[in-house]
Amino acid sequence: GALVRRVKSVMVDRARTVHPELSAPSYLMLSFLAEKGPLRSAEIAERFAVDKGAVSRQVHHLCELGFIERLPDPEDGRAQQVVVTDLGRARLAETARSRRVMLEERLEGWTAEDLSGFVDALARYNSSIETGSR
Repeated sequence: GALVRRVKSVMVDRARTVHPELSAPSYLMLSFLAEKGPLRSAEIAERFAVDKGAVSRQVHHLCELGFIERLPDPEDGRAQQVVVTDLGRARLAETARSRRVMLEERLEGWTAEDLSGFVDALARYNSSIETGSR
């Protein structure tokens, strides 16, 4: 429970670092689009397992903030894709830089052995989530 609460708190903090009006779900969508985009809204809804209306509201808000834009889908001119703007990428990069600095400060006193064990444990945990093993 503590881990889940901490992750939620971190997502809220990161979102606010990008922009004071950005919600954690919109931050996650923006980050996902920066990594996987451009995508159609339907693809985003499927990936996040949310309805198209929720995605539409978040896309609209992210467009208003200037972090994403809608462009015609090159494969189907009737459809639109959502793509991260230069401003959106810049804000995400700034947030990543500040996050790295904070992480370096928090891990400053850790030995190489501590860090190696931590990385190995996280990799094992992430792998178990991805494969669905328990």
